[in-house]
Amino acid sequence: MKFGLQLGYWDAQPPTNHAQLVAAAEDAGFDTVFTAEAWGSDAFTPLAWWGRRTHRMRLGVSVAQLSARTPTACAMASLTLDHLSGGRHILGLGVSGPQVVEGWYGQRFPKPLARTREYIDIVRQVWARQEPVTHSGPHYPLPLTGQGSTGAGTPLKSITHPLRTDIPIMLGAEGPKNVALAAEICDGWLPIFYTPRMAETYNAWLDEGFARPGARRRREDFEICATANVVITDDRAAAYAAMKPRLALYLGGMGARDTNFHADVYRRMGYGEVVDEVTALLRSKDKHQAAQAIPDELVEDSAIVGNHDQVREQIKVWQAAGVTTMVISTRNPEHIHQLSNL
Repeated sequence: MKFGLQLGYWDAQPPTNHAQLVAAAEDAGFDTVFTAEAWGSDAFTPLAWWGRRTHRMRLGVSVAQLSARTPTACAMASLTLDHLSGGRHILGLGVSGPQVVEGWYGQRFPKPLARTREYIDIVRQVWARQEPVTHSGPHYPLPLTGQGSTGAGTPLKSITHPLRTDIPIMLGAEGPKNVALAAEICDGWLPIFYTPRMAETYNAWLDEGFARPGARRRREDFEICATANVVITDDRAAAYAAMKPRLALYLGGMGARDTNFHADVYRRMGYGEVVDEVTALLRSKDKHQAAQAIPDELVEDSAIVGNHDQVREQIKVWQAAGVTTMVISTRNPEHIHQLSNL
């Protein structure tokens, strides 16, 4: 089992100790450091900034939102960072949801699977640099023609030759169709809320993708980098309580009223009534009660909390379920070293 560090996205202010966290992860032998974005800080800039302090770890975005950049702009950012890091970049992509796509980026959300497929195809064309990039799909036509265009668009190849023509792409996917798509066209899956209890279900979704004609990888060389709260402590109740406010945000507030993919994950786990209650409380502005409504067993389903031995045994369970990298969110450098000694 490998470990990754999830720096995430910024809250109201930039974090003050990410340099220490990255240094600790590099020193402790972590495999990867990831950054994310929502509707504030972006994913690529912090990764480049802190990545310059590393020499060994892979540098991944988990995830960059499709609607934040055109496919060619995303490919440019990735090939640039791959050069700067000496070939250590991972591109993690995700569609986000209609709340962000339409409310923040001013773009249309429908057809997320088709958009993802087209997006990745164009990104890989840029990196391959075999021919000028063209695409005839309805979502990202290149060059742009027809009504509203000048007609002067020309197919182009990247001026800069990529260091690697095949940078790994992982997909942040939560629903069955999107997870299958990750297995079909990507190099890995980035689940944000994973429970080994549903490993057979996840494996069925993945197997559907692996079985499709032209599938890019097999299970043996496909990565599953699962983000999890992993806490070594003798006070499990306090650790669960600390996690519940953020979980409540994802279950009840991180999405449109009728379209919340994070909430759907927990509905599939069997927590539909909890999701409904948390959503109602959060939308009535009762953040405290929303967090209190989350039972400990829901937290425990997708987190690893306990003493040193309990955490070690639970990590083995996740590994047996198919997870290749545990991606840890922490604000404590010492916690990173504790995990490296498991």
